[in-house]
Amino acid sequence: MLVAFVPRGTVLERIEVREGGSVPAGAVWLDLFSPTPEEDRAVEAAVGIAVPTREEMAEIEPSSRLYIENGARYMTATLICAADSETPGTTVVTFVLGSGPLVTVRYDDPRPFTIAANRLARYCQPGVTGASILLDLLDAIVDRAADVLERVSSEIDIVSQRIFERGAHATDASRSYKEILKTIGQKGNLNSKLRESMVSINRLVLFLANDAEDLRLQKEQRSLVKSMARDVSSLADHASFLANKITFLLDAILGMVNLEQSNVIKIFSVVAVVFLPPTMIASIYGMNFDIMPELHWTFGYPFALLLMVAAAVLPYAFFRWKKWL
Repeated sequence: MLVAFVPRGTVLERIEVREGGSVPAGAVWLDLFSPTPEEDRAVEAAVGIAVPTREEMAEIEPSSRLYIENGARYMTATLICAADSETPGTTVVTFVLGSGPLVTVRYDDPRPFTIAANRLARYCQPGVTGASILLDLLDAIVDRAADVLERVSSEIDIVSQRIFERGAHATDASRSYKEILKTIGQKGNLNSKLRESMVSINRLVLFLANDAEDLRLQKEQRSLVKSMARDVSSLADHASFLANKITFLLDAILGMVNLEQSNVIKIFSVVAVVFLPPTMIASIYGMNFDIMPELHWTFGYPFALLLMVAAAVLPYAFFRWKKWL
């Protein structure tokens, strides 16, 4: 899908370009979402740049992600998507900025793109350019990453309280271990994807800052780029801190699980030791008496069977009730 954004006064009008259609004149942002070869050729003909393929975007070396070709700057970053779901992921997005409109190539729908498009549809500054739209997109990406990190941080604090709390709210701890481990794993997975995204965005912002003079960015825009560089670096540090905290919580919960298992094994050992002497005495003397009333009792055999079943079921039920199993 190819979407063109054209300034109309103080807003950007969103125009979806149909298959085989031409790019509208005056567009300042061309958004390629899972583009077809025809859409790639339409953008290349309109802007005069080469649109990278999905395979080229997937390369991870910095020289293949941040480079200048034919006067256009190619900047590829890894962005997080579906961060609010149980299965967050990452996707690569390429920003191509030359003398004309900004071209974005993506194969997923990160929320910052929707946020920035809705914001620009309500208001955009006069004289909007591809560079200013790029800064708006990067600003939305950084804000979104900060929001997700704040949520992860608060949820990790809740998990920490559940692990270390004592009292009425700490009941049934053994059953909650599985839920806590699952939560820690989910937050660790999300945080690792955020760290990967922050590293990628940090490289992009630094590349943009070093090229600010050639891009002829205004003073305010240069200040914004420097501010974003500081924010991204701070977010990356915070993500690293959360990673260390998640590792600590994982070690703590695994240690508590080991202690719980050790306590259960200790109880089983004590029970075995307690019943060992009576078992030994019964083995020696129990079957050597001349007078055993149950041997001549009509219901003696069923009684012995029920007694054996009860001797097996009652300890098992007791252990289940105490949450040892």
